[in-house]
Amino acid sequence: MFITGTLLATNFDTRWSTYRRPTNIQAPRPWRTWLLDSGSLTAHLIAASNQRFRVNLKQQGWALPLRSEAKVLGLKNRQSALIREVELKGGDDNYVLARTIIPATTLTGKYKQLASLGNRSLGTVLFRDPTMRRTTFQICQLNLANGEQAWARRSVFYLSGKPLLVCEVFLPILATLPYRPPLLKSRI
Repeated sequence: MFITGTLLATNFDTRWSTYRRPTNIQAPRPWRTWLLDSGSLTAHLIAASNQRFRVNLKQQGWALPLRSEAKVLGLKNRQSALIREVELKGGDDNYVLARTIIPATTLTGKYKQLASLGNRSLGTVLFRDPTMRRTTFQICQLNLANGEQAWARRSVFYLSGKPLLVCEVFLPILATLPYRPPLLKSRI
C-alpha cells in the first residue's frame, strides 16, 4: 500500500544508513537538524507552520510491509501489519509524508487506539507515553514520484516494549522554512 500521488512510486525498500554524526555528503547541513532531532516532529511542525499544522490521513489498512520494514521490526515473512500513510501539513502545504508500520501484536491493550487515529497526530500518542523509547535514526534519500529527491528518516518506537516503525519523508519545502524548536519542551 502506498499513498497515491507523491509516494506512489517511492521505494521505501532501499538502503537505510545509521550515522552518529553524518557528514555533508551523508546528509547536507540544512537537513541534519530535521533528520536527527529526537524530539517531537509534531511539535516542530506546529512551530514551523505558525500553528497551522494538521494531519491528513491518506491511507490505512492491513498489508504486507516491505522487506526492509519487516526486517527492522522482526516480523516473520508474509506477516501483515497495519500500515498508515499521512501527510503532515502546514496550512495547505505538505511538509512531511509519513508511513507507519504497526504489527498486530502492538495493537493490544491501550495501544488499540493506534488503529483509529484518523487525522490525529501519531506523535501526540507517542510523546505522551511515559514508556516510549526510540531507536537510533536511519536516514536515506528517496526519489519521489514527481522526480524530486527528498531526505527521509525512520526509527522504531517502543511503547511498553511493543514496536512500531515510523518513516518520515521531509519534502523540499521544509528547506525554505526556519527550523524552530517548540517554545516549551513538549511531550506532543
